[in-house]
Amino acid sequence: MPTTRLTFTGHDGADLSARLDLPEGPHLATALFAHCFTCSKDILAARRIAARLAGAGIGVLRFDFTGLGHSEGEFENTTFTSNVDDLVLAAGALEARGMAPSLLIGHSLGGAAVLRVARRLPSVKAVTTIGAPFDPGHVTHNFAGALDRIAADGSAEVDLGGRPIRIGHAFVEDVSAAALAPDIAQLGKALLILHAPLDAVVGIDNAAEIFRAARHPKSFVTLGTADHLITGPKDAEYAAGVIAAWSARYLDLRAPAPPPGAPEGIVRVSEADREGFLQDINSGPHHHAVADEPLAYGGTDRGMSPYGFLSAGLGACTSMTIRMYARRKEWPLAHVRVDVSHEKVHAQDAGGVTPEKIDRFIRTVFLEGDLDAEQRARLLEIADKCPVHRTLEATSQIVTQAG
Repeated sequence: MPTTRLTFTGHDGADLSARLDLPEGPHLATALFAHCFTCSKDILAARRIAARLAGAGIGVLRFDFTGLGHSEGEFENTTFTSNVDDLVLAAGALEARGMAPSLLIGHSLGGAAVLRVARRLPSVKAVTTIGAPFDPGHVTHNFAGALDRIAADGSAEVDLGGRPIRIGHAFVEDVSAAALAPDIAQLGKALLILHAPLDAVVGIDNAAEIFRAARHPKSFVTLGTADHLITGPKDAEYAAGVIAAWSARYLDLRAPAPPPGAPEGIVRVSEADREGFLQDINSGPHHHAVADEPLAYGGTDRGMSPYGFLSAGLGACTSMTIRMYARRKEWPLAHVRVDVSHEKVHAQDAGGVTPEKIDRFIRTVFLEGDLDAEQRARLLEIADKCPVHRTLEATSQIVTQAG
């Protein structure tokens, strides 16, 4: 996933730091990501979602709001309204590159911000919120004990998640006065609401309020036992997968023609977890899977193993080939199932003459329907004609080259 670092000018003239994550293949659409309150563009949820969307052909711009992360400016002088203005300017920076955003994603208070800004961006077709408050003023609960000091002194330093940060009175006043109901009711975009039932920072009732205020098309998906910041890798991966699948319904993700010599396109495999072996697998913009290794081999068992995919290819090809033949013959094949297992055996045990080990796939074919013995025997013969079977039996050539 190529990542470009860039800056653009924020609402007060400060340079805001951003990352633009681009697909390695065709660039089919662009998303703009707004991070959670006092977070940054580089939190796990933002990185994982960007990676998954890039794998689906969607570029993602994620940036640090004024005074946060690597962006310039003073956070204590910002407000909820200025965050919205920064989002508008981020969208403008994308449009200047010919990449106007069609998808907005907002996490926590960033979710409230994308709900507010969506109507101002004609290019946007879909909006996703993650753990967003229905009332942006909800964020002041995080520093309720300092509200009197902020009101008296104009600003005060508060502790947020073990991190000292200065909050200004203008922010408190602005966010407390923000009302999202009209923006949600008149959104005019497809809306996906993601929220964790056990979210201890922004309760699940906020998602229900947003859903009730919105008009169709709208969707509500719970995030299981995830925490507010989606710190668990599995939770971040799940959220990313849901967004990628859902957004494809509303964005124009038609892929261009595949490159010459690859009539079925290119299967792209990208490392998803540097600590384990999880891999993102994308075949064009519409088909995604994950591969992994079992726990016993140091993996996290979140996907099939590479040999599992190889077995799946053999089984799927076998079933398709049998169905194709039975359909052409108009035979009464009601259902076909193929079980495939893989093991390493000594060549001598498989009838060979060398001591080396070879791969053995045991394929069991189940045929249902009013078939006579001759038809069943013929369909089992046809199983050996499937292209993947022939490929596995033949000697293949694999050419490795530098990218």
